[in-house]
Amino acid sequence: LLDGATGDPDAPVSGRVFKIERTASGERIAYARLFAGTLRPRERVPVGGGGDAKATSIRVFAPAGAPRRDHVTAGEMATIRGLGAVRVGDAIGQPRAGDEATARFPRPALEAVVFARKKKEQGSLRAALAQLAEQDPLIDVRQDEDRHEIAVSLYGEVQKEVIQATLERDYGIAADFRETTVVCIERPARAGEADEVIRAKTHTNITGRSSPLSTNPFMATLGLRIEPAPFGSGFVFHHDVDARLIPLYLFKTVETMNLQMEAFAREALAEGLAGWQVTDCRVTMTDIGYASPVTSAADYRRLTQLVLMTALERAGTWVCEPMADLTLEVPASTAQGVTAAVGQLGGRVTGQFSAGGLSTIGAVLAADRVRGLQHRLPGLSMGEGTIEIRPGGYQPIGSDPPRRQRSNPSPLDRDAWLASLAKRG
Repeated sequence: LLDGATGDPDAPVSGRVFKIERTASGERIAYARLFAGTLRPRERVPVGGGGDAKATSIRVFAPAGAPRRDHVTAGEMATIRGLGAVRVGDAIGQPRAGDEATARFPRPALEAVVFARKKKEQGSLRAALAQLAEQDPLIDVRQDEDRHEIAVSLYGEVQKEVIQATLERDYGIAADFRETTVVCIERPARAGEADEVIRAKTHTNITGRSSPLSTNPFMATLGLRIEPAPFGSGFVFHHDVDARLIPLYLFKTVETMNLQMEAFAREALAEGLAGWQVTDCRVTMTDIGYASPVTSAADYRRLTQLVLMTALERAGTWVCEPMADLTLEVPASTAQGVTAAVGQLGGRVTGQFSAGGLSTIGAVLAADRVRGLQHRLPGLSMGEGTIEIRPGGYQPIGSDPPRRQRSNPSPLDRDAWLASLAKRG
């Protein structure tokens, strides 16, 4: 539900998107509620942790007969154009305290490649999935450019059926899924740090460090450190640099710079050393510099990928597999066989009690082995067993961890990565 409280119109902008529509030409229109501040057309504002966007058009919801205004202020709702790849639930401006926690869902533990039955509809499928992802925070889509595949993160098999039915009903696209696979994560094993400085023969018009011997391909200086954070803490970014080194002609304010660099770091950590998303980490910007007026935001975006991946390589990562917390209810006479099956599948029984001829068993099992237990349960429990499944966090994989194909070359292979950037423009 939307908070109806009216905030301070002179405070920094803070709002949230609650609906997305598209025009006939495909342009996104965001329906948003502003909690604080005032937003005007052509003002740049951070959106959803993905960088700044410029509101090109604003229409405020107002009673009939009220004067039309092109700016929205605290406590009002409006339609806003120009916010780029905005999604339902995205923050506009500063997120409110507590918004991140209340909007957080357990990370999807499964993934499946989806494809159109008619090859000519593959492009339409990609566009349709992008629209579904805008409207539903539970849908996450990943595009593998090299293999020309589209993968959708999932919470369970039922979600595949829902997406499949929605694609056919709303978009007229018949689609199928390949076999569901598990989605791991990566966590830093220790702290790692790296930096790149501007390559320049002289220090003219340069703020911060530079060197004529640098191999940095971008006109910016950047230092980053990554270190482990507590399990389940997610991603935290902050800066520890002299404010005089920040290119305010690009970012306008230190706060905006921090939000922009945080978005760049999130993007860079979408694929770690083994190809999985990196999380439960703290990233600190330790250095920054620029060459006025040449340095651009694009330089910092690309350099973040290069520097952060180098720091991550020095830190190393643990690949962690998703676990499931299980509660099984079976006839007491079959409990021993059920607990034995849990152990055979590599799981661990966390508790057990019996009453009234029934046994309730608590267990932890790797998410990709839950289906195997589900298939065996009817036979083990004389057809009377039930199972409740909940997300159970992540557990490091000790040896030979799985790898995921990267969607683009790794910045650690600098030549191939730079070539891919040039190809993509």
